[in-house]
Amino acid sequence: MRPRMIIQEEIEKKDQGELTPTTGKSTNSEGSLTSETANTEKNQSHEARMGLRCLDDFLNRSFFKLGLLVGRHPGYFLIVPVLLFLLCLTGYQRIHYNIDPEYLFSPVNGPGKYERAVAEEHFKLNYTNRFNVARITRAGRFGRVIVTSSTSNKNMLRKEVWKEMRLLDNLIQNITASYDDEYFSYKDICAKWGSDCFQNNILNLDYIMDEVESGQLNLTFPLMFNPITWEAHAFPVYFGGTVVNEDDIITSVPSVQLAYFVNVDSKKLDEKGAIWEDKFLDVIGDAQDQGVFKHIRIARFASRTLDHELEKNTRTVIPYFSSTFIIMAGFSIITCMMADWVRSKPWLGLLGNVSAAMATIAAFGACIYAGVDFIGINLAAPFLMIGIGIDDTFVMLAAWRRTSIKDSVPERMAKTLSEAAVSITITSVTDMISFFIGIFNPFPSVKIFCLYSSVATLFTFIWHLTFFSSCMAIAGYCEQSNRHSVIGVKVQPVSKSKHRSWFYRFFCTGGVDPNDLDNPIDNKEHTFMVFFRDYFASFLNNNCVKVLVIITFLLYLLGAGYGVTQIEEGLERRKVAKADSYAIEFFDREDDYFREFPYRIQVIVSGENNYSDPIIQKQVENLTQTFENTSYVSGSLYSESWLRSFISYAKQNSDYLNISIDTEADFISALKKHWLYPSSPFSLDVEFNKEGNKIKGMRFMIQAVNISGTEHEKEMVQALRKICTDSPLNVSVFHPYFIFFDQFELVKPMSIQNMVMGAVIMMVISFLFIPNPLCSLWVAFSIISIESGVVGYMALWKVNLDSISMINLIMCIGFSVDFTAHICYAYMSSTAKRPDERVRECLYALGLPIFQGAFSTIIGMIALLLPNNYLFSVFFKMVFLVVFFGAMHGLFLLPVLLSLFGPGSCKSHDDDKQIKLSSIEKSFPHPYCIPHPQFTLNGANLGNSLKSNNVLENKAGGPKINKAYVDLEKDLGLGTSEENSSESSSNKSNKKNMLEEEIGWRRSYNLDVPTTQRILDIFGNDSENQWRQCREMFESRRRFSDNWQKYDDSQHKLDEERHRRRHTPPEQRYQRRPLTRSSSHHNLQQPQYIQELRFP
Repeated sequence: MRPRMIIQEEIEKKDQGELTPTTGKSTNSEGSLTSETANTEKNQSHEARMGLRCLDDFLNRSFFKLGLLVGRHPGYFLIVPVLLFLLCLTGYQRIHYNIDPEYLFSPVNGPGKYERAVAEEHFKLNYTNRFNVARITRAGRFGRVIVTSSTSNKNMLRKEVWKEMRLLDNLIQNITASYDDEYFSYKDICAKWGSDCFQNNILNLDYIMDEVESGQLNLTFPLMFNPITWEAHAFPVYFGGTVVNEDDIITSVPSVQLAYFVNVDSKKLDEKGAIWEDKFLDVIGDAQDQGVFKHIRIARFASRTLDHELEKNTRTVIPYFSSTFIIMAGFSIITCMMADWVRSKPWLGLLGNVSAAMATIAAFGACIYAGVDFIGINLAAPFLMIGIGIDDTFVMLAAWRRTSIKDSVPERMAKTLSEAAVSITITSVTDMISFFIGIFNPFPSVKIFCLYSSVATLFTFIWHLTFFSSCMAIAGYCEQSNRHSVIGVKVQPVSKSKHRSWFYRFFCTGGVDPNDLDNPIDNKEHTFMVFFRDYFASFLNNNCVKVLVIITFLLYLLGAGYGVTQIEEGLERRKVAKADSYAIEFFDREDDYFREFPYRIQVIVSGENNYSDPIIQKQVENLTQTFENTSYVSGSLYSESWLRSFISYAKQNSDYLNISIDTEADFISALKKHWLYPSSPFSLDVEFNKEGNKIKGMRFMIQAVNISGTEHEKEMVQALRKICTDSPLNVSVFHPYFIFFDQFELVKPMSIQNMVMGAVIMMVISFLFIPNPLCSLWVAFSIISIESGVVGYMALWKVNLDSISMINLIMCIGFSVDFTAHICYAYMSSTAKRPDERVRECLYALGLPIFQGAFSTIIGMIALLLPNNYLFSVFFKMVFLVVFFGAMHGLFLLPVLLSLFGPGSCKSHDDDKQIKLSSIEKSFPHPYCIPHPQFTLNGANLGNSLKSNNVLENKAGGPKINKAYVDLEKDLGLGTSEENSSESSSNKSNKKNMLEEEIGWRRSYNLDVPTTQRILDIFGNDSENQWRQCREMFESRRRFSDNWQKYDDSQHKLDEERHRRRHTPPEQRYQRRPLTRSSSHHNLQQPQYIQELRFP
C-alpha cells in the first residue's frame, strides 16, 4: 500500500535525472532494449494506466492535503466530531421502538397482504357480535393454551383431567386487569357471536366424561353431537394427535387446546386486549409454577408473545455492550503496543474503539431524528461498526509506522492518510453500498437494519478521518518530542540509556536519538510486520505451499457446494423466541400434535357473477374439487361451501319448498330466505351489492392437512395460488399466516439477486479503486468464493436462509471485499518486479492489520452468542464465516493466485534474469561498494548472505558495524582496486560542490528531507546521505584522469546526436575468469559475470 503522490514522483524524477549517475541498462551479447526504448515503453504503459488511476490519484492527493491539514490543526478535527456526537445524541429522545413481527418479517407488498386486503374488502370481520374463528383475517388479540397430561397416563379423556381443564377455563374467564383505573375481565372484552362470548364448547364433554372413560359412550371422529347439550363438537379443532380405530372411534387424545379471543374493533379495545394478554400469560405461568394443577401441564401463547420475545432478545444483548467494548479495547491496546515506548500507540488502539462507538451512536441518533423506527436487531450493528472501525484503525497505524521519522508530523499524517486512503475508502464504500442494497429490500427488518448500518458506516468513516486522525496527529507530536506513549513524559532512546537501570530500559525507553536518526538500535522494525514479510511470505512463495493452498481451496469449494444443497429456508417461529422461553414449549406442542389440520383456509371469489348460471356453478365446483384433490387439502368432508350445500339443498327440496334457482333473482331470493339466516355462519360468506340483487363476492373454506415445516408451507401456498391463477374466476386464497409464509417465497430469489447485484457493484468499485482489470476480476472472484462459502457452511452450521440471514448475506458482500481489496491494492501498488517480492511487500504492509482486524471483529462478535438466542447467534455465525474466509482469502489464497496469475507473473526467462540482476545490484550500497571475492552471490539476498556469514561483526568481537560507509577513504577489505581507491583533491572539491547544488535545489522545493523510495545498503540501513557520499566517491574515482573525462564527455555527446546507447565492447574480449582486484568495477558494469555467478 504505497500510493505515489505527484510531488513524490517529481522528486524521484529529479533524483534520477539530476543526482543519480546514469548507469544505463545492462546488456548482453544478444542485445536487449536500449534505455531509450525501455523508457519509451514505460512511459506508454504509464500513460495507458493514467485513465484508470484518476480516482486513485485524486484520493491520494485529497487525503494528502487532509493529512497536512489534520497534522497542522488537530484540535479542530478533535472538537467538531465531539460536538456533532453530542448533537446527534439528543435524537434518542424521539425514539420509536417497533417490535411488530408481522411488520418486520413479512414483505411490504407481499401477496399475502394483497389477499388479506381482498378478504377484508368483501368480508370485514365483526368482533362485537359476528365473530367466527375460522373466518378471521388478522390475528387480533387472543390467548391459547395447549394442555397435556402431566402423569404417566397421556390420554386426556379422563374425568380428573377434564375437571382441572374446567378449573383452568374458570381461572382464565375470571382474569381481571385494569385500564385507565377501569377494571375488566374476559367477559367484558371477549369476541362474541350474538350476545355470547366465544366458547370452547369442547369443555362440555365433562357432562359425559364418566361414560366416555368407562367405555359406555364412544366419541366419533371428526364430528359428534353431544347427547346432553346437543352441541356439535368438531374434534380436529380442539384435539391434537388424536388416535382412532378402524371405525373412526377415538381411543386416545394426548393433547387439547383452548382459545380465548378478544374484541379489537376499536383502538381502546385493542389496548385493553393487549393488557389482558399480559395478565393472561402471567396468571397461567404463576399457576403452573405454583403447582395448582396436578394432572395437566399447560403451554401458553398469546398474540403478543412474539413481540415480547423480540423485546427480550433486545434486552439480553444490552448488558454485553460494556464487556465487549472492554475486551475490544484491551485487544486493541495490546496489539498496538511495541517494545519501543515512544512509538508504541496503546491509547490510539483505545481511541479507535471510541471513534467507532461515537460514530455509531451519532449515526443512530441521526436516523432517529429522521423518524426511522428502531428495531431490536439494530443492536447488532454496534458490534459490526466497532469491527469495521478497528480494521481501519489498524490499517492507518500500519501506514503511520511506514512513514519516515525524519518527516514532520503534518508530513507523516499526509503520507499516512494518502497511503491508507484507498484501502479504508474501499472498505467503507463497499460496506456502505452493500447496506444500501439492503435498503431496497421488501422486508422492513432488513430495510431498517441496513439503513441504520449504512449511516453508521458512513459516520465511522468520517469519524476516523477526523477524530481518530487528530488523535494520531497528537500522538505523532508526542512521538516527535520523544514522550512516553502511556504517561506522556519525555524519555531517552535505547541508544542513550545503556547507563540506566534495567527497569528504565525496559519500561521507559523509546524513540530515536535526534543527533543520529539512522542508528539501528533506535530504528527496529515492528516484529510482527517483519514476520509476515520474511517468514510468512517466504512460506507462501514456496511452490509446494502454493499447491497445498490451491488444493485446500478446492476442498473448501466442495464443502461449500455440498452445504448449498442442504440449505433450508424460512424463519421458524421458535427461533424468534429465546431458548428458555415459555413459547418454545407451546411451539413444540403445536408441532407435535396440531400439524394434521393446521390451517382453515379461505377461498374468495371476487366480482359480480351470476351464481344461478350452471356454468358459474360448475366453475366454482371444479375450483373446489381442484383444491380438495391436492395433497395439501383434506377432502370434501372438511370443506365448508355455502354454494355447494345450498344447491344440494335447493335441488332436494325444490318441490317441497316450491323454490326455483334458475334465474339470478330467484336464486338470490331463495338464498336469503332459506339459507343465509342470521345465525348461520354462511351469512358471513356472501357479499351483496348495495341494491342486494347481485352477489359481488363469495367465499368458501377448505382445510389444510398434514403440513409440517417451512418448506412444506411454502409449497402449499405456491400450489394453492397456482390453482387460483389457472381458474377462469377471480380467485384468492387467504389465511392470516400466509403473510408470514410470503418470506419463504421471496427470501431465496431476493438473496440471490442481492448477492449478484452486490458482486457486480463490488467488482466495478474495485476496478475504479484498483486500476487493473485482472486484480478486479480476482476481487470479484473472491467475493463469489466467500459468499458461496458463507451460504454453504452456514447451512452446515444449522442456519436457515431467512430474513435474518439475508441481512447478514447483504452485509457479507461488503465485508468480503475488505481484506481482498487491501491485498489486491497493496499488490498493485508495489513497485517490485517479481511476484514473490510483491507478495513480501503486501504482506509486510497488510499481514498484521488483516490479522488484527479479523481477530478483533470475531472477538467483538462473540458477545452475540452469550444471550443464547437465534437472531444474534446468526449474526455471530455468519460474520465469523465471512471474516474467517475473508482473512484466509486475503492472507493465503489471493497472494498465491496473484503471484501465479497477477501482474508480473508472466515475465520471460530473460526478464527474470534482469530482475535478479537488478535485485543483486540493489543489495550493494548502490553498486559502489564491491563485495569481497570470497562470498558467493545468491540471487537477491546478498545483503542477507553477508549478515548470515557474520561479515558485519567486528573482528575484535565488538558490536556490529552499522554504518555502510564507516570510513569512505579506506579500503574496507572488499577487494577494491588501487586505482579506484585513490581520489584527487579536485574530485573531493567537485563532490562537495555537487552536494551543495543538491541541497540548493531541494531547498528551492521546500524539501528538507528526501522523499524518494528507501534504499537499503548491504547492512540493511536506510542511509541516503551515506549513499550519495558513496556515489560521489565512486564518480571521483572513476574520473581518475582528464583524458578519460574528455573521452567520456565527447562520447556522451556523440551518443545523444546518434540517438543510441554508448558502445559496449564485444563480449569475447572478456574471457570468463575469476575476478581480480583490478576488474571488480568492470564486472559490475558487465552483468554477464554476475549472471553466471563467477565469483570464486
